[in-house]
Amino acid sequence: MVRKNVVVKSKAGLHLRPARDLCKKAMEFESTQIMIHFREKEFNAKSMLGILSACVQQMDEIEIVCNGAQEEEAAEAIRKLLETELNEEA
Repeated sequence: MVRKNVVVKSKAGLHLRPARDLCKKAMEFESTQIMIHFREKEFNAKSMLGILSACVQQMDEIEIVCNGAQEEEAAEAIRKLLETELNEEA
């Protein structure tokens, strides 16, 4: 199991487009469970509704928890997406 704390840099937080991009990236790792921990709750990163229901805003810190065959790669890809790529698109 890999855990990474990530600060969401996207100006929109994890609203519709960033949530879609996060979900799409998480789905690339089929054999790995990817969860988001935020405000003492857990959300499935492969679920758009789960991500949207977390109500993550810009500069919120979340914990990414990956468990499975590609956990290291998944954790790093999600961290990179949240900290840099989504912010560059905004």
